[in-house]
Amino acid sequence: MNPSPGWSQVGYEDRPWSHADPDLVPRRRRQQHEGPYRAAIPASLHGLDRLDLPDATLALADDATAQIARYDAELGSRLVPFAPLLLRSESAASSRIEELTASARAIALAELGDRSRRNASAVVANTRSMEAAIALADRLDEQAVIDMHETLLGVERPEWVGHWRDRQVWVGGSQYGPHGADFIPPHHDRVPEAMRDLVGFIAREDLPVLAQIAIAHAQFETIHPFPDGNGRTGRSLVHALLRAKGLARSVTVPISAGLLVDTHRYFDALTAYREGRSEEIVERVADASFAAVENGRRLVRDLEDVAAEWAERIGARQGSTAARAPAVLIAHPVLDSALLQRELEVSAPSANGAIATLVDAGILRQVGGNLRHRVWAATEVLDALDAFGERAGRRSR
Repeated sequence: MNPSPGWSQVGYEDRPWSHADPDLVPRRRRQQHEGPYRAAIPASLHGLDRLDLPDATLALADDATAQIARYDAELGSRLVPFAPLLLRSESAASSRIEELTASARAIALAELGDRSRRNASAVVANTRSMEAAIALADRLDEQAVIDMHETLLGVERPEWVGHWRDRQVWVGGSQYGPHGADFIPPHHDRVPEAMRDLVGFIAREDLPVLAQIAIAHAQFETIHPFPDGNGRTGRSLVHALLRAKGLARSVTVPISAGLLVDTHRYFDALTAYREGRSEEIVERVADASFAAVENGRRLVRDLEDVAAEWAERIGARQGSTAARAPAVLIAHPVLDSALLQRELEVSAPSANGAIATLVDAGILRQVGGNLRHRVWAATEVLDALDAFGERAGRRSR
């Protein structure tokens, strides 16, 4: 297929390659990774007068934009109790694209401090990155992107954060060198200028918004400005842009969950972008937006049904700790007494009494801990979150 009209595909340049310590590389691998390799040169977005996309692509993006705006308007006031779970679910979907899978229960336990499950801890870090991205939406400069990445990997790999990468990276292939990789992003010398160019493109206010967001995301993934965490940071950037451009001021739109429906098509669209066909990533993000809105609405309905049923089962007087506790469970479906005390600003006896009432009502059950520190779970909320993830990942398997 030919590149999109008026669009420049990624160029390539030869770069020399040498092993930092050849003695640590098997001889056969040294032979496979000798001589120059071809690194990408991202097309500049600075000179684009407009996004010269097919009419059908722009129409699809416009429809998806309207759908997101309706979702934000319809659910904005209803979503306040569910906002943390929507963000966490989106974080889990984004992590699943990177093959980091964890159950809703494991993620909730990781939020309480359980570090025994690496993937769950990674999802929690990704949630923090998305929170940081949304908080930085009003100043999306180069430092903001670096800050998002630091929130994601600052604890796990502190040597990789706070700056652009200072080494060549590649996607696929062998750990011993870039030769034969599926894609080799630009040499690290080119990253600072490429990111300045991208930030300038992001700042423009004269472009169709969803198409601009999709292209910015694809450009970010092409630049690959960090040693690791580019996929998750790039999808956090999408949420920052949705907020910055006014499409999602109230809610988290689970775009990653929409992309997870067909990850092969998502990665193929990134490849097509690098070959000069920008319409494919725009269409993929638009389609993902429709899937995201449908799945997000379903999750909210499921959680509202759970909350309504709980209200009937508890039977506590209005304003009591037990009556107020379910709102905390929606945001924190795995909790201990200390968390409930903090969220409701009540004493330990009041929190413990409320937990006992919810256990008797079949809303909570103990899932861990000991006599001194017990942990309970609202299994119906966890089931709704796992169902959300199952719907999102149905085709990707």
